[in-house]
Amino acid sequence: MTDTAVLELAGVAAGYGETVVIEDVALRLDKGESISVIGRNGVGKSTLLATIMGHTVLHDGVITLDGKDLSRVPVYRRAHAGVGYVPQEREIFPSLSVRENLYIGARPGRWDDTAIFELFPNLKERQDNAGNQLSGGEQQMLAIARALMSNPTLLLMDEPSEGLAPVIVEDLVKIMHELREDGSLAIILVEQNSRVALAFSERTVVMDRGRVVYDGTSETLRNDPDQLERLIGVTGE
Repeated sequence: MTDTAVLELAGVAAGYGETVVIEDVALRLDKGESISVIGRNGVGKSTLLATIMGHTVLHDGVITLDGKDLSRVPVYRRAHAGVGYVPQEREIFPSLSVRENLYIGARPGRWDDTAIFELFPNLKERQDNAGNQLSGGEQQMLAIARALMSNPTLLLMDEPSEGLAPVIVEDLVKIMHELREDGSLAIILVEQNSRVALAFSERTVVMDRGRVVYDGTSETLRNDPDQLERLIGVTGE
């Protein structure tokens, strides 16, 4: 692995208990690089992120972050090492205020409440509201903001647009693009909406049956809907 690599997976097989969900996964992410991961439901996209975060059983392979082996490291130590995770279920604390949610797991760095409220002005306006008083879109933004407050070097986002109205997705996509263009974070976006995913990053990974079946430019898939359909079964329209 070279000095520019933030994350590298080599021969990774993982799942839940004895059940293997992803296998023989090789993936490399450089500093500041963003990639999208797409594929049909149930092919292992979310399991990939959960494995990087340490929520699954690792059956084989090696996971390194900034050159350090995380393969057998517990979840909390991966967070301290620089992995930020935005789970599909958001998992915000409903009885805590926005501000209190932000400071759970916060670590010193460029992402403090001032920077967060600049990126998410809606959260600034609602900072004293409880998590269960927020809309779905606001809860998703809070989940992303909370991950940023840990000041990670790698940000994992699992289906951030799921269940949100199109106008909210549009606002969320703008924020995601700002994070990508900032260049200080490596980002892996798992996204069912292939249109959003292919527009987000220059590089896309397609998974099928727990394996990586495509790792290349997003432009290739945008310009070849037949190939995209063969790979994931939908065109993203």
